[in-house]
Amino acid sequence: MTRQRVYEIIEKPIKGNRASVAFGWALMILIWLNVAAVILGSVDEIQNRYSGIFASLEFFSIVIFSLEYVLRLWTAPEKFKGSKEGSKNIFSPYLSYIFSFLGIIDLCAILPFYLPFITNVDLIVLRILRTFRLLRILKLSHYSKSFNSIATVLQDEKKKLFTTLFFIVLMILLASTLMYFVESNVQPDKFPNIPATLWWAVATLTTVGYGDVYPVTVPGKILGSIIAIMGIGLIAMPSGIISAGLMAQSHKEHSEKTVRCCPFCGENIEHYLKPSKDFKTNN
Repeated sequence: MTRQRVYEIIEKPIKGNRASVAFGWALMILIWLNVAAVILGSVDEIQNRYSGIFASLEFFSIVIFSLEYVLRLWTAPEKFKGSKEGSKNIFSPYLSYIFSFLGIIDLCAILPFYLPFITNVDLIVLRILRTFRLLRILKLSHYSKSFNSIATVLQDEKKKLFTTLFFIVLMILLASTLMYFVESNVQPDKFPNIPATLWWAVATLTTVGYGDVYPVTVPGKILGSIIAIMGIGLIAMPSGIISAGLMAQSHKEHSEKTVRCCPFCGENIEHYLKPSKDFKTNN
């Protein structure tokens, strides 16, 4: 089987390509089984009773995911063809996959299994690594158009999002500093310093307001009210940017569709509408 054929099978399920669709569905089912195993395995009674099944599923998954990683690495020149142009480095496509977002996700899906064999880790780190298996759910981004749309929007709107993030951090620092100077003398246990007051600022600006820390002075209540009201608009800013970006991306994808169907039978008639190469027009 050629590298191009393997790439067509493992990249994305393509309608009409049975091997590609079967591979995609099999991987998605295996990913969801792993997610369910991680969640159920956190219950001691279930873990003790079905530990053998969980271990067998983990071993089988590691074999499949490792093989998938090797195949994706092998077919990287097909996916990153543009990286070969103007570059004499034959390893460029492989490095492009390894350090890509999806490549890192694929590696994180198998790394927790192999890491204990490479280096000594204590029990706490080992449990954390096992929990990281839940990141395998991100592998669904290989087969989801929604993930790709969100990634495109985040890439297109990154400047606006970074500006908003900077403004949020600035507001949190300003709010915690002001509240510290207003409330520290009255509540030294609740507002002992600016870093400790950051918890109150984050909880207030995100409109969570747990109620464990709150101002008791009149200036503090006035300041807290202003900060809480500002927090509503502050959190809405990145949400609005992402929502507008998703709408624009959806409209763009819809406008780029070129498939035309017969209004009577629904058959794709695009190929009938394309002019023949032998067709000549006389003016």
